[in-house]
Amino acid sequence: MNKNYENIKVIGFDADDTLWVNETYFREAEAEFALLLSDYETLNKIDQELFKVEIKNLELYGYGIKAFVLSMVETALELSNYNVDTATIQAILSIGKKMLSKPVELLDGVEEVLKVLSKKYRLILATKGDLLDQERKLIKSGLTNYFHHIEVLSDKREANYSKLLSHLDIEPSEFLMIGNSLKSDILPLVNIKAHAIHIPFHTTWAHEMVSVSETNGKAYRTLKSLKDVLKLLN
Repeated sequence: MNKNYENIKVIGFDADDTLWVNETYFREAEAEFALLLSDYETLNKIDQELFKVEIKNLELYGYGIKAFVLSMVETALELSNYNVDTATIQAILSIGKKMLSKPVELLDGVEEVLKVLSKKYRLILATKGDLLDQERKLIKSGLTNYFHHIEVLSDKREANYSKLLSHLDIEPSEFLMIGNSLKSDILPLVNIKAHAIHIPFHTTWAHEMVSVSETNGKAYRTLKSLKDVLKLLN
C-alpha cells in the first residue's frame, strides 16, 4: 500500500457522478427547459439566466432537483416578464418529475470497488442535495449495505467535513474522501489535512469548477477511474 494511506480507517464516497450518473440528467433538463422558453430569449441566454438564478437560490433552497425546478420556474417567470402560460409551468414541473424518476445508472466498477474496500475499511457516503432524492437513489442503487454511515450534507465545506469527522470520532489523517468535484470533494479535505482522491466525471456543473490557481500545491491524487483506487489501497 502507498505509505500515504497507511493510517486510513474510513473512506468517504461522494454519490452523484462518483458512484452513479447525475449531472448528465441536469444538462438534458436544461436543454429541454431552454427550448420551452425559446420564444423569449436565445438558448444561450436562457442557460446563463437559469444558472444565475440557481446560484442566487442556493442559500435558500440548497442543492438537488427540487431546488432546480424552483429555479427553472423563477427563470421562466422573469424571462417572460411574468407572461409565461400555465402549460409551460406544467411542462417545467414535468421535467423535474422525469428527473426524479430516472433509473440509477452505476458508473463502471463501483460495486466491485465497494465490495473490496468494505472488507478492510469503514465506508461512508458523504453527499449533498435533497435528502429524499438522495435516499431514493441510494436504495435504487443497491449499494446501501456497503456503507457504515450515510451523511447528506447541506454543503461540502471545511466546517461540514470537520463536523462529520468529529461525529465519526476519527482524525483527518485517518480519513480518505473520493469524489468527482474538486470544489466539494477534494479541496476542503486537503485544507483540513485529510486525504482525497479525485475521479473526474466528463460533465461538471459550472458552480463546481475551480481555477488552476486554487489547486496549485494541493496534495491530492487524480485517477482515471474508481477501479484505480484498488491499486493504491491494496
